[in-house]
Amino acid sequence: MLRPLFGGRARRRWIHLILGGALAMPYVLVGSVFIGPFTGVDNVFGSLPLQLGSFALGLPVAAVTSLFPLTRPLESTAVRALCGIDGDALAHGPARTPAERARTAAWFTLHLGLGGIISGMSLSVPPAAATLIVLPLLAALGHPLGLPVLDHGWMLALDPVAGLAGLVALAACAAGCGALLARWAPALLGPTPQDRLAAAEARAADLAVRNRLARELHDSVGHALSAVTLQASAARRLLGTDPEFVREALAAIEETTRRTVGELDAVLGVLRDGDAPGTAPAPTLAGDLDGLLRRTRAAGQCVTATVDTDPAALPPLVSREAYRIVQEGLSNALKHSGAPVAVRIATADGHLEISVENPLGRAAAPRPGGGHGLRGIADRVRLLGGTAEAGPSGDTWRVAVRLPLKAT
Repeated sequence: MLRPLFGGRARRRWIHLILGGALAMPYVLVGSVFIGPFTGVDNVFGSLPLQLGSFALGLPVAAVTSLFPLTRPLESTAVRALCGIDGDALAHGPARTPAERARTAAWFTLHLGLGGIISGMSLSVPPAAATLIVLPLLAALGHPLGLPVLDHGWMLALDPVAGLAGLVALAACAAGCGALLARWAPALLGPTPQDRLAAAEARAADLAVRNRLARELHDSVGHALSAVTLQASAARRLLGTDPEFVREALAAIEETTRRTVGELDAVLGVLRDGDAPGTAPAPTLAGDLDGLLRRTRAAGQCVTATVDTDPAALPPLVSREAYRIVQEGLSNALKHSGAPVAVRIATADGHLEISVENPLGRAAAPRPGGGHGLRGIADRVRLLGGTAEAGPSGDTWRVAVRLPLKAT
């Protein structure tokens, strides 16, 4: 029951309020400079009403000084550390627009106002409460300190209760003010809806880039490793019986690895330099379809290809994504079946049609972190506004894709 008043979060918020009271002291002194001559009183701090007047006069001055650029970052840092507010709910930089400056001024005034009140209570209530708590003991000792005590025993008995109630009331006021500040902090120190929208768009753009890089790495490196593995395995089996095949397999391994290193460097160049191009261009059907088929066949895989369109006439974006789709289809066939693979590429009704078929072979053993190839194909097709189907069709496994030639 006492945790909301004396728990760790309540204590940290109390400290935050006392910090606001400490920040308010210079403004109270500025206010006293004007209150003293106006009232004709030399000692302003000897009168509680004049102290409150100085405090009220200093708050507008605090609102003006809150326009200093570092005010919002410093206040946001204090709120994150002491009020338990998520950092994403608060702005990190200085206020730039008039609306942001107005909210910062409102927050700074609220923080110093409530902080000054709670700080004053924290200085005055505990000594008074302690005095009330020990009054019965002082009365029993014959008031050795000369403090005035009440003669009625029943009233003396209530003094400790009143002292404890004062301490609880102080804690309740501090907890309530701290909760109020914590509630208002995101509204006054947080980003605007436009800022949140811009941040969400930036995160979405970053995620899109990450997904694109993941697809490129999976398709290029994954296909290369699958092809090299099968090429090396076939070369090892035929090392003593077919030297010519072994020579071709080793040459294919060399070409595959060299080309993949270039593609990997291009992808890593995006990671290093934003969207700056790497040292190797992205492969396309027009540029490397024959090489892709040749390297796949060098692994011992029988691949037949029917191309009923001119790859050079395809839009560059469609040609690039189509290359990756064919590459992933061949990679699946290499990993999951040793049967012949049939690739067909054609255009019809303003679409590029791609199909990769192979007889159903042995089931591949699942591998940790694998199995993203078909999802990558689906992502590429969706981004181009096409359709994709993958799955068994009779005795064959078929990947069928339609891409609009005027992809957006």
